[in-house]
Amino acid sequence: MPHPLPDQDRLHRLRLIRSPRIGPVTYRQLMSRFGSAEAALRAVPDLARRGGGQGAALADPGAVAREAERVAQLGATYLFLDDDDYPPLLSEIDNAPAVLICRGDLSLARQRTVALVGARNASAAGCRFARMLAQDLGRSGVTVVSGLARGIATAAHVGALARESDRGGTIAVIASGIDVVFPPENAELQEAIATHGLLIAEQPPGTEPRARHFPYRNRIIAGLSLGTVVVEGAPKSGSLITARLAGEAGREVMAVPGSPLDPRAQGCNLLIREGATLVQTAADILEAIGSIDDRMLRQPGRRYEAAPVELDVAVRDRNEIEKLLSPVPVPVDELIRQSGLSPAIVQTVLLEMELGARLTRHAGGRVSLA
Repeated sequence: MPHPLPDQDRLHRLRLIRSPRIGPVTYRQLMSRFGSAEAALRAVPDLARRGGGQGAALADPGAVAREAERVAQLGATYLFLDDDDYPPLLSEIDNAPAVLICRGDLSLARQRTVALVGARNASAAGCRFARMLAQDLGRSGVTVVSGLARGIATAAHVGALARESDRGGTIAVIASGIDVVFPPENAELQEAIATHGLLIAEQPPGTEPRARHFPYRNRIIAGLSLGTVVVEGAPKSGSLITARLAGEAGREVMAVPGSPLDPRAQGCNLLIREGATLVQTAADILEAIGSIDDRMLRQPGRRYEAAPVELDVAVRDRNEIEKLLSPVPVPVDELIRQSGLSPAIVQTVLLEMELGARLTRHAGGRVSLA
């Protein structure tokens, strides 16, 4: 049965999210400060001018309405950051997606979840091992998360779907729109996951996968999961990026060891040397995540409340913050410490500069001049 179109408030939220220069961090700040997307939309142009821009361009309401209609036609649904069904683990990361587009069983994201990732050009042995791990995790009631890529990810999804019980399941996070299949040979698998598991996309429908989309996809995989297991992966692969994002989020990092002669094992062996848990069986994974409190999976969704906005920032304070910025990314906490100004003032100036296209946000709460 198709899902109903979003109401007017949800369309306002979607328009805010789809507007240029408004990413997950900025969206969260705007919603926290203004209390509603409608109020934030009214404030954005003036905030951009204060930040030195010519006013921010907002997403076209007609385009947003057409997107919402397309999502409904696909039998998909929107999950906004403060919805009750939004995955609690994912909401904990700093740059959690402001909205997700989903098809399938949303309850899977509130169960115990483990990411299985690895090389696209995986060995036959690696794929077989990933498939077996996924099956065993499914029998233990664990949901397997991966990115529907060739190799290890495909094997993990296939194994999770082939489980011999009604427990567990699989979640696929894709780097394209919910209606775009990549790689093409996974068309049947993607539809099977949307039918029997959960398919998640951050990009609007019709979006083709681009190289810049995959790191964003990887943060969702890591954020959804209690831990990330790398089966095969080179030292600079996307799989290792996912594992490091998991570690930064305070989640378990696990790796399957391999031969030093196999380049695909170098990344896993490096992770183990750096302290990742060595995995040989599903029991090792269950032991690693066994001490994590299940209440993390059941917390209520994030709610936004209007907060005071520092609209009258002194020119002296604004200049002090801008003087501390450079093209080199610096933590926001460091700006607060060195400027001696309140966090509210610093965050307000940074928000205005970002909307004015003069600031770029980076991973780890860092910012730089655009």
